[in-house]
Amino acid sequence: MTDHSYFMQRALTLAEGGLYTASPNPRVGCVLVQQDDIIGEGFHLRSGEAHAEVHALRDAQQRGIDVVGATAYVTLEPCSHTGKTPPCCDALIRAQVGKVVVAMQDPNPLVAGAGIQRLRAAGIAVDVGVLAEQAEQLNKGFIKRMRQGLPWLRAKLAMSVDGRTAMASGESQWITGPAARSDVQRLRAQSSAIISSVDTVLMDEASLNVRAEQLGMADQSLVAAIVAQQPLRVILDSTLRLSASAKLFSQPGPIVVICAQAKPPQRQALEAAGAEVLQLAGEQGQVDLAAVMAELGRRACNEVLLEAGATLAGAFLQQGLLDEITVYMAPTLLGSEARPLFNLPLSSMSQQQRLQIQQISPVGDDWRIDARPIVETNRKG
Repeated sequence: MTDHSYFMQRALTLAEGGLYTASPNPRVGCVLVQQDDIIGEGFHLRSGEAHAEVHALRDAQQRGIDVVGATAYVTLEPCSHTGKTPPCCDALIRAQVGKVVVAMQDPNPLVAGAGIQRLRAAGIAVDVGVLAEQAEQLNKGFIKRMRQGLPWLRAKLAMSVDGRTAMASGESQWITGPAARSDVQRLRAQSSAIISSVDTVLMDEASLNVRAEQLGMADQSLVAAIVAQQPLRVILDSTLRLSASAKLFSQPGPIVVICAQAKPPQRQALEAAGAEVLQLAGEQGQVDLAAVMAELGRRACNEVLLEAGATLAGAFLQQGLLDEITVYMAPTLLGSEARPLFNLPLSSMSQQQRLQIQQISPVGDDWRIDARPIVETNRKG
């Protein structure tokens, strides 16, 4: 008897081939099965290129195998609209597959069940919901953007065992080891954008780019593709203190500086250096963080990485904008005078922000902790 979970898991593994390159599209994998044997497989690599279903059909064709009556396992509902490529459900219909097993319905309003309906109308049996939770996890950024118009925001932080991120002077390089820093590069690579503050850029002389030599990947063609599509670097700078000679301008990749107020000379200097300057003013002369996230959603950003200090990280957390927190904990102590992980003005246990731990894993000599804020926590004041 066919084990749907087995073949869908293979499709999900294939979909991870687009982890760093598929955005703004979702990561999708497809497996074609005939009499419990895989006869074709594929995944979506990058926007504008063939989707997973088409790659799987081509794979079967190259093997010289007839796909008529085969079962297609797809991690996301086959598309039913014409974008940069033709509808995938039409390709499956033309190939005369006998059944399609889908992990989850596509939340994209342009699809949203229409692909499933078209397949069924053509006489193809469709099952939906096999390993749906894993499929959602793989595309959490795309799904959130389709449903809410907002990207998935992950804060990346490094701390000592005593929960400190930097000395009182701001000195922080390096708390964690090379393996953790390489892991951060891969987090950057799978993100559509990286948000940081002007203070972090000025203090650390940060470039916020993806560096090939630190990715730790053997596939050099993949490394080249990742480095070629640098994430958007978003610098929050309320009063435009960023210098046009800052180090990040010497590195490839687009830059957006978001301010609350801008004087023409400062704006012109940054634009001349290659940055886009956007004004999104909030309260008390600060940048409107919610508006920043909405803007990145409009720019088709699926996953966004926040790399900033305690003040900005705390502000995003307090406003309920953080979806996930990734903390690298180093086996060291920085002492009571060092800076905290988040600036949170809490004074009682009832105000605490509880987290749901997703995973704890070793990374070199450090530990990586992935957690999500529990929004139902009873916090007062």
